[in-house]
Amino acid sequence: MPHDSAPAPASIPLPLGLPAMPARAAATGDERPAAPLGGPGPAPVERTGGAAERSDAGGERSDDLITGLVRAVTPVAVPVLDLGLPDARIADFLAGIAHADTGFVARTESGERALAVLAGTAAALCGMDIRAALAAPDVTFLRGLRPAAVRAVREVLLAVESDSPESVTRGVAVLTAGPGAGAAPRPDPPRGQ
Repeated sequence: MPHDSAPAPASIPLPLGLPAMPARAAATGDERPAAPLGGPGPAPVERTGGAAERSDAGGERSDDLITGLVRAVTPVAVPVLDLGLPDARIADFLAGIAHADTGFVARTESGERALAVLAGTAAALCGMDIRAALAAPDVTFLRGLRPAAVRAVREVLLAVESDSPESVTRGVAVLTAGPGAGAAPRPDPPRGQ
């Protein structure tokens, strides 16, 4: 069958890029109750800055994963994830929230589970195996995340809340201490792997 149009004289380059991520909701400053596990709840409030963009005590922006991450339990207007749930349910939640318009707050009393949710969130954003990341967090990979990747993780995982934040903070401190803490960043994984 003949075509009605003449063939193009040369190939036409098309720009391939990802659309910008939508702004995520703020995790603090709102007294409305949160919806557990990302269920329907109050509308998220518009955020003015991501967790990783907030200033630390020195007034400079922080690009590490754990500065300001762990805090006491507070009322929030974003989804709240109970890290006591089975990994399969947490993985399903992370797969969805990684592409939502809002971030989330995780709640746990375990530093180990806080580290796992950091790894799972990074895996969800990178298109990696979320369940494997939850089961065996790759500390070296997390330490090597580039600043833009750290900011992306912290825009999704807004905070880890606990009734004993000091013990949870000690559990995630492995990301800033010990051998390999100053290692060179790993290259970003290929999109979709």
